[in-house]
Amino acid sequence: MDTLEIDISVPVRSFDVDVALEVPPGVFALAGPSGAGKSTVLRAIAGLVRPREGRIALGPTAWFDRDAGTNVEPQDRSVGLVFQDYALFPHLTVAQNVAFGASGPVEEFLARFRIGHLARERPAFLSGGERQRVALARALARRPRVLLLDEPLAALDARTREGVRSELAELLRGLSLPTILVSHDFEDAAALAEQVAILVGGQIVQVGSPAQLVGDPQSAFVASFTGSNLLHGHAQPGSTGKSNVVLEGGARVDVDGTAEGPVGVVIHPWDVSVTRPGQVEASANEIEVIVSSVVPRGDRLRITTSLLSVEIDAEMARAFDLTPGSRITVSFASEAARLVPAAAE
Repeated sequence: MDTLEIDISVPVRSFDVDVALEVPPGVFALAGPSGAGKSTVLRAIAGLVRPREGRIALGPTAWFDRDAGTNVEPQDRSVGLVFQDYALFPHLTVAQNVAFGASGPVEEFLARFRIGHLARERPAFLSGGERQRVALARALARRPRVLLLDEPLAALDARTREGVRSELAELLRGLSLPTILVSHDFEDAAALAEQVAILVGGQIVQVGSPAQLVGDPQSAFVASFTGSNLLHGHAQPGSTGKSNVVLEGGARVDVDGTAEGPVGVVIHPWDVSVTRPGQVEASANEIEVIVSSVVPRGDRLRITTSLLSVEIDAEMARAFDLTPGSRITVSFASEAARLVPAAAE
C-alpha cells in the first residue's frame, strides 16, 4: 500500500494550519484541543478545503500540488470519510446507507461490521455504536485507499464510549490502508492509533507512539494533554544533577535535571504515593494537599487533589482518609519527575 504524504498550509481564522506528515498504512491520530486545526487537515486531504500552499499525494499520485496547479476534485480522490455525527441519511435503511456511493456489492461490508441483521433498519433506531459501524462500512464500501475519521467517538455518551472504542480498535486493526483519526481526547487516540501527532494552534508540537508521548513529553502542553500532572514553579540549581523548584503555593520539590527560572514539573499520577507525614524516604518530595474527588478506575482509585492527581491501588487506599475535603500527604521521588519548559503565556 502507498504512503499518504501531506505538506500543507491552510489559513483558518487567526492562524495557519501548517502540517507536514507521512502516513503509511495503519492508524495515525491527530490529537489536540478543539479549534487546533485537526478537522481542517482531514478536509484538505478529502478535497473539501483548498490549501494555500503545499502538496498532498498518495504514493506517486498527487491530489493537490500548488506549484504544479494540481487539485483533484473530492469525488475523484480515493478517500473514505467518516464524519463526527456519522452523517447517515435518516430516510435510508442501513443497507441503503452503506450502498450509497459504494463501488460494488455491500453484503461483505454488512457482514464484516456485523450489521447484516440491521440491513432494513433506519438510523433513528440504531445505537451509537451501531451507527458508527454503519458509517464505517459506508466509507469502506467505496473501497478507498485512504480512510479519514473525524472525532469518531465524540457523538457517544460516556457510558457506551469505552465499549465502542474497543470495538472500533478491533475493526481498524483489520485494515491495511493509511488511516487518519482526529480526536480531542488523548485516551481515545492512544487506544486507537499506533502513532499520534499533537496539534496545537495549527502546529504539530510532537509526534510519537502513545507510550513515547506519555513517557517523554517535550512541552508543558503535551505533558498535561497526555494525562500527566503538570506543576508550575520556579527552578534554581540544587544538589548535583538536580533542581530545587518552588511550586505555585510555596511547596518545594527536588527534581532530576538542571534548570533555572520558570519551569513545569511533570509527574505521572501513578508515580505519586499517598503517605503518612514524616514516613517517606529523606530523598523523596513530600507535599500536603486537600482531596477534591475520588473516582474508581477498575481496581485502582484516581484521587484529584488541590495540586495534582494520584492513582493508587484501591486496597492501599483503605488505610487513608480519602474523602473530599480531607487533608493528605503525597510524595514522589525526584527521579520520577522531569522538567519541561514553562508554558508560554
